[in-house]
Amino acid sequence: MLDICLLGTGGMMPLPYRWLTSMMFRCEGSSLLIDCGEGTQIAIKEKGWSFKPIDTLCLTHYHADHVSGLPGLLLAMGNAERTEPLTIVGPRGLERVVNSLRVIAPELPFPIRFVELADKVQSLQLGPYKVTAFRVNHNITCYGYTIELLRAGKFQVEKAQAAGIPLKLWSRLQKGNIIEENGVTYYPEMVMGPPRRGLKVTYCTDTRPVPVIAQMAAGADLFVCEGMYGEKDKEDKAREHKHMTFYEAASLAREADCRQLWLTHFSPSLPRPEDYIETARAVFPRTYVGKDGKSMELTFDDEE
Repeated sequence: MLDICLLGTGGMMPLPYRWLTSMMFRCEGSSLLIDCGEGTQIAIKEKGWSFKPIDTLCLTHYHADHVSGLPGLLLAMGNAERTEPLTIVGPRGLERVVNSLRVIAPELPFPIRFVELADKVQSLQLGPYKVTAFRVNHNITCYGYTIELLRAGKFQVEKAQAAGIPLKLWSRLQKGNIIEENGVTYYPEMVMGPPRRGLKVTYCTDTRPVPVIAQMAAGADLFVCEGMYGEKDKEDKAREHKHMTFYEAASLAREADCRQLWLTHFSPSLPRPEDYIETARAVFPRTYVGKDGKSMELTFDDEE
């Protein structure tokens, strides 16, 4: 099971009812946060969630509306008596940027581990999450993220029996262990069926539409994508500032054939994005307006 929540859906500057960009994931007692715009820690409190179990923070890029909430969040985590390490992932320059912001949050009771992204596509296993970062097309280096919960195949009793594998080893093999006993090596694939469909969420903001986005969002349970502008007359502005329109985001969702699309990262000039949602739904019917606090619980297909 995967809990997700859009904490902030604003771009550039906050509005009274719209915090700046961030999204949170929860699974197996571990939380992952993407971006940390102004108001993030307030949004977490408004949702009724906790920032203490955040183990991983993924930053898309270093514009202020995506990182300005970081010093306050780090202080709040420290004040919650957190001592476990925090992993922060982001483009090159990550450690310099975070340490600059930490001038006003210099003393923390927990260590920070930095993972700087260098490749166009880079995958990491962070707690229960498989995180794949992919470079997009903004006016500074920017990444989107796909978050996955992978799922092993079912244990195959017949395979284990046919291979003559001792019963006492079945449980360990099912957990993914490779076992050597009496000169024989046993592998998990000897008792497991093919991998089952897991859970997948792709998150992307601050970019022009590029092919890698649809590739990374292919078949996703949820695609969260910026819709900076809903108005038709803002297409030139979107191109100039390397953002996207509702129409462009919906076109990517259609190409990716994802289960649903949430639009986010709205311009402050767009106080009522729902007024333009039909523009996107004409392209991809399963499109929804993201709102602060909008959440979903994803479950594996055979658990629904």
